[in-house]
Amino acid sequence: MTLQLGDIAPDFTQDSSEGTINFHDWAGDSWVVLFSHPADYTPVCTTELGEVAKLKGEFEKRNAKVIALSVDDSDSHKGWIGDIEETQGTAVNYPILADADRKVSDLYGMIHPKADANVTVRTVFVIDPNKKLRLTITYPPSTGRNFQEILRVIDSLQLTDNYQVATPVNWTDGDDCVVSPKIATEDAKKQFPKGVEEIKPYLRMTPQPNK
Repeated sequence: MTLQLGDIAPDFTQDSSEGTINFHDWAGDSWVVLFSHPADYTPVCTTELGEVAKLKGEFEKRNAKVIALSVDDSDSHKGWIGDIEETQGTAVNYPILADADRKVSDLYGMIHPKADANVTVRTVFVIDPNKKLRLTITYPPSTGRNFQEILRVIDSLQLTDNYQVATPVNWTDGDDCVVSPKIATEDAKKQFPKGVEEIKPYLRMTPQPNK
């Protein structure tokens, strides 16, 4: 199954390190970051799970829940969680789906046979409160993910959902934004009282409207 941006994220019921998860019910009206791992006791993923635990408060500020997935069972997860907490110096404070039957992996297209038919690829899915898929990023096994980038994307999505702006290259919260090309410049000047700089007719900048 190939999931595309704008698709409804598939619902599922699956075991996890925190018991049975009914995904859409668990998500509620929150944003969700679902991120997959090839298997338990993998070194790069051990560091990632620790980092996400440390950042959980930042995700919560953005009304976002985090949930991991690995293709091993929940008993294996519990042992791995012990290693994560020992080596990364933090409690794992979110669920890890136990996808031993690969039900969720198949639903979300996480198995890439040409890369490795036996494990899930390391993909991040960002899902909005309407259960729509808003972002996917797929990483190779050798490269650890940058979860500050995931937070940055959520900031951008939440901002641009509420204002007629886009975020330019390397944008972070508080930087100037791009005025939507759908708005005429004269209308933009009324809509964005902090000012509109016209660099080109199609490239107009304005201070972030919610700051």
